[in-house]
Amino acid sequence: MKRPKLKKASKRLTCHKRYKIQKKIREHHRKVRKEAKKRGRKKPKKDPGVPSAAPFKEELLREAEQRKQRLEELKQKQKLNRQKEHEKKRKLEAKKNAAKVKEKAEGKESSGKSKAKTNNLLDKNSKKSFCRELKKVIEASDVVLEVLDARDPMGCRCPQLEQAVTCSGGDKKLLLVLNKIDLVPKENLEKWLHYLKKEFPTVAFKSATLMKDRTMQEQFKKRRARVDLSRTTECFGSKCLLKLLQQHGKTQNKAIQVGVVGFPNVGKSSIINSLKGVRACNVGLARGVTKSMQIVHIDKQTKMLDSPSVIADPSNSALALALRSIIDTEESDSADVLEGVDAILYHCSKQQVMMHYSIPDFRNTEEFLTLLAQKRGMLKKGGVPDIENIAKLLLCDWTGAKISYHSQPPVSQRPPPYLTEDKIAEMQECWNLKNLEEENTTTVQALKYPSPASSIIFQSPGMANGTIEENKVIEEASEWENLETGKEGEEEEEEEDFTESDDDQDDVEEEEKDETKVQVTRKAKLGKQQTSPTNSEKRIAESEHSNSLSLSLDKTTDEDDAYDFNTDYV
Repeated sequence: MKRPKLKKASKRLTCHKRYKIQKKIREHHRKVRKEAKKRGRKKPKKDPGVPSAAPFKEELLREAEQRKQRLEELKQKQKLNRQKEHEKKRKLEAKKNAAKVKEKAEGKESSGKSKAKTNNLLDKNSKKSFCRELKKVIEASDVVLEVLDARDPMGCRCPQLEQAVTCSGGDKKLLLVLNKIDLVPKENLEKWLHYLKKEFPTVAFKSATLMKDRTMQEQFKKRRARVDLSRTTECFGSKCLLKLLQQHGKTQNKAIQVGVVGFPNVGKSSIINSLKGVRACNVGLARGVTKSMQIVHIDKQTKMLDSPSVIADPSNSALALALRSIIDTEESDSADVLEGVDAILYHCSKQQVMMHYSIPDFRNTEEFLTLLAQKRGMLKKGGVPDIENIAKLLLCDWTGAKISYHSQPPVSQRPPPYLTEDKIAEMQECWNLKNLEEENTTTVQALKYPSPASSIIFQSPGMANGTIEENKVIEEASEWENLETGKEGEEEEEEEDFTESDDDQDDVEEEEKDETKVQVTRKAKLGKQQTSPTNSEKRIAESEHSNSLSLSLDKTTDEDDAYDFNTDYV
């Protein structure tokens, strides 16, 4: 049988349609001509070249030819370079593909090796490694300096750390260093020095925040008028601390190793830098900058050991976790940050906070943050206040050295159970306490302090519990590692079988399950904090003790007429 011929669609048009199209084309051409007349035709000017009457015509023409040759050579070189780069990329891709094929062939062995590599990378920045490094510092050091923030010294003390040092045995001594004393009123500082010296010998210290190095000299020259260098470059109390350590070294007749320990953003690395007089350790506003033990030689007799910060225990109150835990403000959840800000405002005087930030009256944390964001111009699209970023910035201000606030020492001195009278006497041995008091008085008198009215009154939550042993942090670290490895496994599966729809659906379901697990763990942590009876009892006692200072930020459900600020920006 013959195949039937398929008729092609005819391109014929009706006369009416054809004439209409021709008319439209004519109109369009006419319009284009009119616009060209209005603009005026600008023909490109021809290069007249070098006139024959001009002197040195031949030389100019030679130069022009030479330029053309150079440009052509450059273009050729660039082409060759591009080709080389493309070849390199192709070779690398070929190597990667070969490695992938080998890994697939090996199977389980290769997957096990990759998991081990990821675990090692995670282990460097994990809480477990922080504990390991901190324990190394405590074991290696002869004298341990516990650095405290003068604004909240009680909140910076870690009972687990103090117990580990005092009960370690041998001639290990513990010194308290009260840092950031320039952010506290003078009377309050003297009270705290009097309170702390009864338990451990304390040194009043003000570290230098800006250290002079090669790069700093140029910066100072550019902006001398703006920056007050006396406040940033000078350090107070360094001579007193060095004398104490040198005297202790002479009594021991050996070179001393001094470990510097404390919670994050207390100023451990800045103390070492100010004692050395050079920027030897990395310093920053971010928490947990120091991630491993660093040895800095100050003299022939003294070595300083910088350590990573103590990890706050999750059983602490919300305020202690906000100020003392290692939080990445960029990666942390908005709920945790807002909870921390809420806890800070709850433990402060409302009127003083309003005066400091120059903000009108507010009822809750969200309202406070919206007002602060509007004042500082931190707004999203459509004028919506950026509450998350302003909350992160406020937390950085309170842990850094921007805001001056102070807490009152306890009325009655009750030392912790691990500090008996014998232990206190043992810790105060081998130190010239009279000389230390004289040096502290000279440092206190030398500095300028903020007035009591300008600094915010703050209710301290008390000692913050910390985890020093690795075994207590294993569960959290293992969860984090499992999450990371799970994500990598999902990515590999997607690369291999991205065309199959069934596999994609399975991956989506797995991701949803992981997200739900993470949310459950977070809720469990929050539940633990809320259900712990000790923290709730402490909070109630504090609120009854100082009703004038604390502000109630909780909204009642019956307030139907309450104005919601978020409705303005929807």
